[in-house]
Amino acid sequence: MKSSTESVISPTTLEFFQEASRLLLGLNCGRALEAISLPEATSALAKAHNFDVQAFRFDADKEYLRQPRVVRVGLIQNSIATPTTSHFAEQKKAIMEKIKPMIDAAGDSGVNILCLQEAWTMPFAFCTREKRWCEFAEPVDGESTQFLQQLAKKYNMVIVSPILERDVNHGEIIWNTAVVIGNHGNIIGIHRKNHIPRVGDFNESTYYMEGNTGHPVFETAYGKIGVNICYGRHHPLNWLAFGINGAEIVFNPSATVGELSEPMWPIEARNAAIANSYFVGSINRVGTEVFPNPFTSGDGKPQHADFGHFYGSSHFSAPDASCTPSLSRYRDGLMISDMDLNLCRQIKDKWGFRMTARYDTYSSLLAKYLQPDFKPQNSEVYPKSQAGVDF
Repeated sequence: MKSSTESVISPTTLEFFQEASRLLLGLNCGRALEAISLPEATSALAKAHNFDVQAFRFDADKEYLRQPRVVRVGLIQNSIATPTTSHFAEQKKAIMEKIKPMIDAAGDSGVNILCLQEAWTMPFAFCTREKRWCEFAEPVDGESTQFLQQLAKKYNMVIVSPILERDVNHGEIIWNTAVVIGNHGNIIGIHRKNHIPRVGDFNESTYYMEGNTGHPVFETAYGKIGVNICYGRHHPLNWLAFGINGAEIVFNPSATVGELSEPMWPIEARNAAIANSYFVGSINRVGTEVFPNPFTSGDGKPQHADFGHFYGSSHFSAPDASCTPSLSRYRDGLMISDMDLNLCRQIKDKWGFRMTARYDTYSSLLAKYLQPDFKPQNSEVYPKSQAGVDF
């Protein structure tokens, strides 16, 4: 006999939830995603340091001529660790101390590639337009990279570290940059944010401009990865370029708030994964960051001291349209996924998106569009009717 505290789910209700899950999260190889078990050490760290952990597996169909290419990938989302009024050195040190147990949990779980959130070493202060926040910028081989290099070597793990970069070789200008650290602690390369927002409080062009690194895909020990930083997710051609260059996993480290973009969040990355036949890891920071001085952004809104709520919700999307549930909107978290990279080619073969893409047609149109004398292709295919009927 069931106790009064136990709930009973009817077959009809269960079938309804299964169908809702199929539509919202998709099916991977015809099945719902399965959760994977993690070591006790991971659960212990998560409990001790109050962060969420979720883990799932993406499969691929069995092949006869290729062995499975399973890689374990992790995403970390977090809030800042101290108030924005704290000394800058204290803020940075506190974030590193907060992040380390989460990286340890990823390492203990056997994660091969780990990506952190955009500008993870600092508050996302670019709404303020105050130049003092530039002090958080550092060279590619600076303090945060050195901190992560030790952990990369310890856990034999590739780490993608999005930072505010100080370009010491070019007039000390600033970039929004992802540093890719190899599993031996080496710096594989960097990518600078391609698209800079000018919407709402996202006043980032006060600090840095569009990147100059193109769309690099990094050949790591575990797979080919790209990094589409934050606002670049709104640009389909940006996603496309990483796919054309051979990416199997593209990370989207972000800092975005609920009022502005939350309805888009579960759609854009999933669509990119489908359209480009690769996996996508979407990371967003958590919490509301309040700054010392109120600011406005020329949008008619009253002055305010915070950006809004960073809603977390980090997740993975696969090329077969399946995706994981999201991490919390409010808690720090580590999302882990096993993914068989063979799925990328299998989906290319199934859907033929590359074969049917007609890149020649679009390259011709774009080439014309870039000319000063461009005129849109007129929809008036037929001449006006002699009978006076306009088409």
